[in-house]
Amino acid sequence: MPPVGLIGLGAFGRLAATHLSPHLDLVAHDPAVAELDGVACVSLAEAASRPVVILAVPVQLIAEACRQIAPHLPEGALVLDVASVKLKPMAAMRAHLPAGTRILGTHPLFGPQSAADGLGGQSIVLCPEPGVDPACIADFLRDDLRLDVHISDADTHDRTMASVQALTHLVSKVITDLDLPAAPYTTRSYDLLKQAADLVAGDSDELFRAIERHNPHAGELRERFFRAARALDERLE
Repeated sequence: MPPVGLIGLGAFGRLAATHLSPHLDLVAHDPAVAELDGVACVSLAEAASRPVVILAVPVQLIAEACRQIAPHLPEGALVLDVASVKLKPMAAMRAHLPAGTRILGTHPLFGPQSAADGLGGQSIVLCPEPGVDPACIADFLRDDLRLDVHISDADTHDRTMASVQALTHLVSKVITDLDLPAAPYTTRSYDLLKQAADLVAGDSDELFRAIERHNPHAGELRERFFRAARALDERLE
């Protein structure tokens, strides 16, 4: 793998830096982070001048991040994002990055909590722009990080994530907001439901809103869910 610049050292950026730095020539930039163990923290210009640049920033900030790195990117640079949705951020990347920049959308289907015991066996989706070959990245992710790699187009990804992620996060968020007391005894189904809620309880509201509001296919499924819930409530009444 060529040298990599990582932009953003929030919760996921730090997780990425921790697991990438043993395998890559990696530098990172975050205006709020001056130092990070095992990773050189450098200027935006230096991080963006690498042949591979990873944008580990919230989906709402991707357009601005692209505008900032654009003057520093080398010709033919490969730029990746790690957002939970793909259509909108990839469109923003194409709109604000120089012509000739190769774009590879990625969605790691894990975070600091779900990857607490390591990355092996976790899944990641790669959504390359037409004409971009993801083979080198896919091989690295499989062979070095032991990830389960899936290749998809952006629209198929977002349609899939509307149910796989947006719906499950919605249900988990409702359960978390109920603030249920600890139960002295439970069922297996309750334990699994509580485990799912706990996995996303630490996610930021920013991430939750990105999953629900920036996926163009999530709104329809959310409406169906609440209609079904209201219908069930009426049946019980």
